[in-house]
Amino acid sequence: MLRGDVMRVSTDTVWQWLSEVPDPEIPVLSLTDLGVIRDVRWDEGTLVVTVTPTYTGCPATAVINLDIETKLRSCGIADLRLEQKLSPAWTTNWLSVEGREKLREYGIAPPAETRGQEDGETQARVARLAGLKNLVVACPRCGSRNTEKISQFGSTPCKAAYRCRACLEPFDYFKCH
Repeated sequence: MLRGDVMRVSTDTVWQWLSEVPDPEIPVLSLTDLGVIRDVRWDEGTLVVTVTPTYTGCPATAVINLDIETKLRSCGIADLRLEQKLSPAWTTNWLSVEGREKLREYGIAPPAETRGQEDGETQARVARLAGLKNLVVACPRCGSRNTEKISQFGSTPCKAAYRCRACLEPFDYFKCH
C-alpha cells in the first residue's frame, strides 16, 4: 500500500525479504536464520530495521548493513533507517532451528544447543571459561562424537577448527556466544 509517495508494506513481507539476504560469511544462512535482525517496524513512514551484530567489531557488520539496505531498496523501500542494537548481546541461541540444520548440511557443526538445556549450556560455558581443549562436538558429516579441536579459530573468528577421528574429515564448529 502507498502512503504519500512512500511504499508501505507489511512487516511480515519485510521479514520475508530479509530471510532472502544471505550472511556474507556463511551464505547458506540468511540474516534471519542467524538471528541478527531483531526488529522491523514502521515509524512515521520510515522503515526501521534493528540489527544486532554477532559481536562488537565483527568485520561483516558493514557488509550485512549494506546487504540489508540493497535488498530493501531493490524491493521499493525508499525511506529506510538501520539501527544497531548491542544490548542484549547476540547469542548463538538466536540461531533458528532451520539455521542450525543448514549449518550441519553445509558441513559446519552448529553451536552446542543451549535453549532450555542446562547440560548443553553448562558444557559450553565451562569449555569457554576453562579453556578446555575438547568440547564434545558431533561431526556434521558422519555424526560421530569422536572429534578433536585442532585450533580455537577456524575460517572465521566465530568458528573453531575440528577434525573427526571417525571419518578423518576436518570441519568448522560454530562456537557458542
